[in-house]
Amino acid sequence: MPYCTSCGSEAAEGAKFCARCGASLGGAVAAPAFGFAPAEPVEYSIQGDNLQVVRIRLKPGQEVYAEAGKMIYKTSAVQWESRMSGQSMGEKIWGALKRKLMGESLFWTYFRASAPGEVGFAGAYPGRIQAFDLKAGQSILAQRDSFVCAQSSTRVDIAFVKKIGAGLFGGEGFILEKITGPGIAFIHAGGDFIEFDLGAGEVLQVDTGCIVAFDESVEYDVQFAGGIKTAIFGGEGLFLATLRGPGRVILQSMTLEKLRRELSPGQAGGDERSPLESLGGFFRSED
Repeated sequence: MPYCTSCGSEAAEGAKFCARCGASLGGAVAAPAFGFAPAEPVEYSIQGDNLQVVRIRLKPGQEVYAEAGKMIYKTSAVQWESRMSGQSMGEKIWGALKRKLMGESLFWTYFRASAPGEVGFAGAYPGRIQAFDLKAGQSILAQRDSFVCAQSSTRVDIAFVKKIGAGLFGGEGFILEKITGPGIAFIHAGGDFIEFDLGAGEVLQVDTGCIVAFDESVEYDVQFAGGIKTAIFGGEGLFLATLRGPGRVILQSMTLEKLRRELSPGQAGGDERSPLESLGGFFRSED
């Protein structure tokens, strides 16, 4: 059975493109007896403060893919191509539909170096970039529309919130992004980041919408914020997102919703929510 030299997944006999990462299978080789060697990690650096840029240095043959519109620059040695992942037309259409539900573009843009080169990516609003070096089969869950770029060996898929309450009132909606290794992936979110490493059974209560990413082992739900008076007039909403360990959790200090609210003309009251807005986004779902 041949395998893809970009992501290491098995390829169908006679296939021209990898069904997982979309890479050309012109150089596909037979799978070794004891598995495949993982793709060599890319070199990168994250620069900036409030509008960070990730600079990725590619060696010949290395490839990354990104959300459309996130590229800032590239050197001439880096070729780019927009394409849908998937082997059949049905797989391509289904993949594009899932990306649209995740708030991403219909096409990924792939960047491959024919000689040593560099490409830079950034988010669309003030915030930070977080890198995840994922092992084979390791996954993280991230807020929708947060994906920036990743090695072609990683996989970005849709993940549905299993509990109705978390989907309605958790601030993230019913749809999350699931990023699976092996490889390095980058996401973007607003403001500064706060990290927690939760122990088994340890609980963290978070303002809805402030969750950036968490390990697959972390349980995600919502809980009532407390008394009716505090929930309605306290400015924090009726519900709090609840995360139960074990696992890593990353929060953001500024949500896109807060930024929009502060930039709205005639808006007063800072971060405080009106009693109707305190329903945690139930009446104004963006999903």
